[in-house]
Amino acid sequence: MTPTYSACILIIGDEILSGRTQDANLKFFGERLAALGIPVREARVVPDVCAEIVAALNAARAKHTYVFTTGGIGPTHDDITTECVAQAFGRKVVMHPEAERRLRAYYGERTNDARLRMALVPDGEDVVLIDNHISVAPGYRIENVFVMAGVPSVARAMFEAVAPTLKGGPPVYSQSIDSHVREGELAPALSKIQAAHPETAIGSYPFMRLDKLGTSIVVRGTDKAAIAAVIAEVGAAMRALGAEPVVSPPP
Repeated sequence: MTPTYSACILIIGDEILSGRTQDANLKFFGERLAALGIPVREARVVPDVCAEIVAALNAARAKHTYVFTTGGIGPTHDDITTECVAQAFGRKVVMHPEAERRLRAYYGERTNDARLRMALVPDGEDVVLIDNHISVAPGYRIENVFVMAGVPSVARAMFEAVAPTLKGGPPVYSQSIDSHVREGELAPALSKIQAAHPETAIGSYPFMRLDKLGTSIVVRGTDKAAIAAVIAEVGAAMRALGAEPVVSPPP
């Protein structure tokens, strides 16, 4: 039996929930993990409240193959992710010697206690640093949890550093087909097509373009031929309703 893999993204920070900062990491993680055969099955935005971070992390790491956290590992007082991760695993917080060395080498005379907070990790020999070629301060892995920065460029650099170590299934592909057909009109045909192709996932998303309602259908799966078959059937259903579909390039 082929093993199944899944990932959860925990986005940590009051600034996301307040709307002050817009998350830019979820789309990247979803696409990159899908390409590695590790579909993102869950994403949560968690406030800077330790009890809530601990509860969300413990639930996610028990449920999914991998958990990726973003945010809360900087130098300021509200960067509490490491404290919460340590609590979730029942460990103490310690200064990682290699992380400290990197930070002292990078900042030199500008090194201070606040910046050294970025070298704190849960204790344990199984804690592995995640390289960061953007700003030196590393993330880290503990068991199936990857603790990463919230800044998009840094989060992406950290992800690419760990991507070769991840185990996944077949890559998940997707293709879309759009037309100016109302979602409700297309729904009966979509139900039949989905039932006939259970190996794919068909998503339906309404849109408004040029003051006209339409529907975008996204087909996801691991079999390119199956995706192509669904796209063809959806296209035929759209034409039957008097609309000419626009199909994205095949995966």
